[in-house]
Amino acid sequence: MSAVLEVPAEAEAGSPSRGGARAAVLALARFEARRLLLSVPVAVAFVGYVVWIVWHGRNTWDGYPALQDADRATQNMPMLVGLAVLLSANLAVLRSWRHGTESRFAALVVSPWSRTAAHALSVVPAALLTAVCVAGQFTREALKPGAVGHGSPAELLVGPLTVLLFGVLGVLVARLVRSAWAAPLAVVCLLFLFVLGTGPSGTDGVSWLAPVVTEPSTKTLPSALLGRPAAWHALYLAGTALTVAFLAVLAAGGRSRTVKAGVALSLALALTGGIAQAARMSPSPELTAARERASVSPEKEQTCVERGGSRYCAFPEWTARTGAWAGVVDEVRSLAGGSAHGQRLVVRQRLDARYGLEGDAALAPSEAAHQVTVGTSWGGNRVPEFSTAVAAVLVAGSEKASGGMCDGRMVTVMWLSLSWQDDPLGALRRVRLDDSLSGSAVVLSPTDPLTMTEGQTDVVRRLLGEPRAAVAQRVKAHWAELTSPGVTTARAAELLGVKGPEKADSCEE
Repeated sequence: MSAVLEVPAEAEAGSPSRGGARAAVLALARFEARRLLLSVPVAVAFVGYVVWIVWHGRNTWDGYPALQDADRATQNMPMLVGLAVLLSANLAVLRSWRHGTESRFAALVVSPWSRTAAHALSVVPAALLTAVCVAGQFTREALKPGAVGHGSPAELLVGPLTVLLFGVLGVLVARLVRSAWAAPLAVVCLLFLFVLGTGPSGTDGVSWLAPVVTEPSTKTLPSALLGRPAAWHALYLAGTALTVAFLAVLAAGGRSRTVKAGVALSLALALTGGIAQAARMSPSPELTAARERASVSPEKEQTCVERGGSRYCAFPEWTARTGAWAGVVDEVRSLAGGSAHGQRLVVRQRLDARYGLEGDAALAPSEAAHQVTVGTSWGGNRVPEFSTAVAAVLVAGSEKASGGMCDGRMVTVMWLSLSWQDDPLGALRRVRLDDSLSGSAVVLSPTDPLTMTEGQTDVVRRLLGEPRAAVAQRVKAHWAELTSPGVTTARAAELLGVKGPEKADSCEE
């Protein structure tokens, strides 16, 4: 008796065709991508990300964003999403090992390194979904009526590339260490290193090896003066992510020329981006000169417009805000008396960009008569701060002269600054450094701060409780005495018809 063994045609053909293997890899990648996005860590991370965008975007920059800051604000939250993707991608690769089914994969079309490639590709949809969230967050800021400036596409790429990098890192860790604890430990390390602020800040070349680079300053600069090597950093992140992905395939047994060439080319991209961004940490002579001009001679870089009898000078990206500044000036000036009621002011935008985003020096008060400084930020606390600066210049004549104000004139200044606002007491609280409504305090301003004594605070608070029209009439009637150097707080209160301070008042207290 003899047996005849018939070999199927597929078996006679040997190994599957390259096209069939590629289709199998893509099919597996789609399957794993769907499982990855629906995994608990990733789903929770994306839901939290979307909720944060909706909640945080309601009050960001008080409705007046600078888009060169808004693009960088999209970078931190994707790191948390990336950590969730890292964990889930790692567990997906180890799934067959954890369940003891690794031996059954020998009968499949795809080899171990092909399956690793599929897992690396499965991370891409998570990165694309992050890109959608980033675009939504930035677009929301860009569509606000008070938005100014220009965003950088390279800065917007950092979030999605970070998710891609963390995801393929999870795949590589799974191929190097067959332990379910390796990924959680990696997540904890990355969390402390990059997310919780224990890593390096953006002050040297080493800091730019991190996925997200932040600076210690919170000030806003014109987009042309930032000096961040954003494009090179995006290239560095893309090259690093590709390098990690190809290394994962190589660790899984992929020894083809394509894989080796991929490692070499992606490593070259990462090195090119890393070296180029480190070389640009020191500003170029052209950038240094531009920062110097903007800081020392802003009038050479600004556009000026006339509004309501005053002149408003701003850097090109901020000219749309001159209307908002003029509204504040008109309100304060309408309450003033004497020649100040029609005084022509020059409102000039000023900044100190000489140290880029690493410095946060205060601006010196201007010595020019009837000139008021306005910064690059607006909305929220910046409004009463600017209003106070306008009132101080109308009373004292210049920012330099108002800096030494230590008498009852502060009562007039603060009433002019606050009485016209929707919530005068709230504005008083916000403009004081300690957010108080009693006692002495430092009063914030675009340049050097002013000082309110305890008695002046009490008198101003009483004035804000009086009808504005009645107080305005007294201010105009007694303007000359109210703005005379040396007038006491008690005398100012008497002229304005409210109770004076309980005890002797002095700025030296």
